[in-house]
Amino acid sequence: MPDVMLLGRSDVDALLGIEACIAAVEAAFGALGRGEVPPPGVLGVHAAGGGFHIKAALFSSAAGRYFAAKTNANFPENPHRFGLPTIQGLVLLFDADSGRPLAVMDSIALTALRTAAATALAARHLARPDSRVVTICGCGAQAMAQLKALCAVLPLRRAHVVDTDAGRAQAFAVRAAADTGIAVETAADLRRAARASDVVVTCTPSRRALLAPADIAPGTFVAGVGADNPEKQELEPALLALGTLVVDVLDQCAVMGDLHHALESGALTRADVHADLGSIVAGRACGRRTADEVTIFDSTGMALQDAAAAAAVYEKAGASDVRRWAPA
Repeated sequence: MPDVMLLGRSDVDALLGIEACIAAVEAAFGALGRGEVPPPGVLGVHAAGGGFHIKAALFSSAAGRYFAAKTNANFPENPHRFGLPTIQGLVLLFDADSGRPLAVMDSIALTALRTAAATALAARHLARPDSRVVTICGCGAQAMAQLKALCAVLPLRRAHVVDTDAGRAQAFAVRAAADTGIAVETAADLRRAARASDVVVTCTPSRRALLAPADIAPGTFVAGVGADNPEKQELEPALLALGTLVVDVLDQCAVMGDLHHALESGALTRADVHADLGSIVAGRACGRRTADEVTIFDSTGMALQDAAAAAAVYEKAGASDVRRWAPA
């Protein structure tokens, strides 16, 4: 059996740029929207202080057919208790025609990039094209990827950043301004910052709603990224009911996203969801319709994103010197 490629976090960082990741994620959502791939699978297991999830999907590129399974651990207190990242995990990539293992790669950078790429893809269809100001709520590992991805698809000029840890927000603002070239400033009041923004992204581990209808101006695009299990919540059900709601995967969002809380409260039914992102990418549903429309993306993280991003990393690694091998 041929050797299996082993790729660490630095390898993934070097191989997967945000533009390439957005393209890969767009291909994944488009394939799902056209019915070319089966729905992705997800399994969640709770543990003391956190939890694990396994996400699996098939994906085809011009170079081959792949199966990917990602196992991630999510322990929010890790940075304080152990000096470890909140999210850690591995992606296993296989040849979907033969079942041959192809690669094992670190999932930290891949997860951040593919999540941000989905937000950027949604923004391309749901944000106003002239959006200039963004608020990022939550300055953890996901925040920089979100900001860079949005800068790749929108003409952003200013960012407000909000975090419960003021020092972390300030440090992030300095790094983000240097990395993106736009003005980045901290904001003590999330609601005031959001009200003054064209785009608002929440990427936190919050277990209570952070934003309500009164906090969002007409025409804003809101991406709720942090609610990836049933206990987490960032957006009030009334806000989802107010806006045009787009989900990454309806069945998944209905049990673990902000949509889950809106359904439980009776504020929405499944029929009230405007579309899934795959249908919009595939041209089977429309995106933004009016300038004053509030559009909302409920992002829970789709396994097809992982498969597409992992395939892109593997294919680029095969054409470069950034690779490591081990016996299969």
